[in-house]
Amino acid sequence: MPKSAGHRHYLHARQRRWIQRLRRQWWWRLELPTWGVIVAVYGGWFLTAAYWRVLGPWLATPLLILFTTGYLSLQHELIHGHPTRRPWLNQLFGLLPLAVWYPYGLYRDTHLRHHRNPHLTDPRRDPESYYFTRAQWRRFPRLLPRLAALRNCLPGRMLLSPLWDIGLLTAGALRRMAAGDGRTLAMWLLHGALLAWLLYWLQRQGIAPWFYLLLVSYPALAIGKIRSFYEHRAERDAAARSVLNEAAWPWRLLFLNLNYHLVHHDLPGLPWYGLRKVYLAERDAYRRRSQGFVVPGYGSWFKQHAVTPLDVGVHPFLAGAGGKGNQNAAGATAAILSARWKRVLYPK
Repeated sequence: MPKSAGHRHYLHARQRRWIQRLRRQWWWRLELPTWGVIVAVYGGWFLTAAYWRVLGPWLATPLLILFTTGYLSLQHELIHGHPTRRPWLNQLFGLLPLAVWYPYGLYRDTHLRHHRNPHLTDPRRDPESYYFTRAQWRRFPRLLPRLAALRNCLPGRMLLSPLWDIGLLTAGALRRMAAGDGRTLAMWLLHGALLAWLLYWLQRQGIAPWFYLLLVSYPALAIGKIRSFYEHRAERDAAARSVLNEAAWPWRLLFLNLNYHLVHHDLPGLPWYGLRKVYLAERDAYRRRSQGFVVPGYGSWFKQHAVTPLDVGVHPFLAGAGGKGNQNAAGATAAILSARWKRVLYPK
């Protein structure tokens, strides 16, 4: 298993033996599906960019967004030790900044911290948590409830969260570099050099840098936020914190089966093409393990949370969260903003 796999939780010994047999199949062992994704994503992206003038922006732009979103999913797979057992080689496939805004190394380091399941959703320890601490909430008592309510609607998550993430990442990188962190400086210098070359090459193909940044890269990040919108919830049982999203095949392919997120967190070293197979073989057991954290597809989130925010504010189980008043304030803010959105979208 790759080093990034961390812990593994099998439902029972029989499942473990079955997965071990799957891994011995030649095509599984060679990771042929993942190599296919690498060829498809890189080939599709570079061919679309190279033939930009032939395809025209109306066709080439959505194609570039699609391939860039796929590249984000591929980077995630690389982080978890695929398609090779050599991390340095996997990293080479993920270094090119097609998604622009952050280095592969930063994504890798923060994402592997996210996989410490006992701390999942804890905003003090999980860098991918959407929850807040009580101290954060008190520091910005008017701003954070409003921002959280907007971010907890799916359109708001898609529009605001990439900008939020970019701001936090930039601020964190500047702090570490100011403190003399040479590794962070080297990582960002390499990222900047690769990005400069990429934008120069795109301009040679007829794609302006500002166009790619704003109308390709940012929309790709926004689409990625659909997958992570309600991927985790705060629960005392760690197994009940990760969603099982029974999405349609286009979403499954785009996100490389990460919709089966509980399976991924239980078995983080399992390749993307094994997640659905393992889930379907033990579907009822995984649904019980998730304690009902199951959704029928991403469309249900669009229907339920287009204007109605998720209840994700102060983390309810942190020591001293005492969250009743804070959560009530967040809920009231969310209700007001939701009502305003509905008046805009559905005027009488």
